[in-house]
Amino acid sequence: MASNDDAATGAANGNGTQNQPSLNVLAQYVKDLSFESPGAPNSLRGRDKAPGIAINVNVNANPLSDKQFDVNLTLNAKASFDQEVLFNVELVYGGVFAISGFPQEHMLPILFIECPRLLFPFARQIVADATRNGGFPPLMLDPIDFAQMFQQRIAEDQAASKVQVS
Repeated sequence: MASNDDAATGAANGNGTQNQPSLNVLAQYVKDLSFESPGAPNSLRGRDKAPGIAINVNVNANPLSDKQFDVNLTLNAKASFDQEVLFNVELVYGGVFAISGFPQEHMLPILFIECPRLLFPFARQIVADATRNGGFPPLMLDPIDFAQMFQQRIAEDQAASKVQVS
């Protein structure tokens, strides 16, 4: 954050401080949470090797007003051993963010990189608690590179638009 000296210097440089960029979390919430263990109690028995775990991550953002946005982080994790589904956990974790003072070209990266980065530790804990409460070891998701996800999504959107134009 800028100190008072920095603010005074900014005003002296003619930059002003009235439109200082800010990103605030107004609320966080569980929009949807589902845990299924279709083979329980047989799926809870010990195994000689680790199950396969497929993880899917998605981010969506919707404007609520000019400066408030609802960002949803969707996490799906499915553990299976051979053909048997051990568990399937789905979480949609949301946050309401107040964003102001940023140039328009920075809004998409803020919404799709910074906001989910702030939500992820809380969503990760919910998934870990759900799997532990379901009788399995807690599933501790690795950190997610939301910048890479965003760049990949932009590249896919550009490729799709080129296909539609042709």
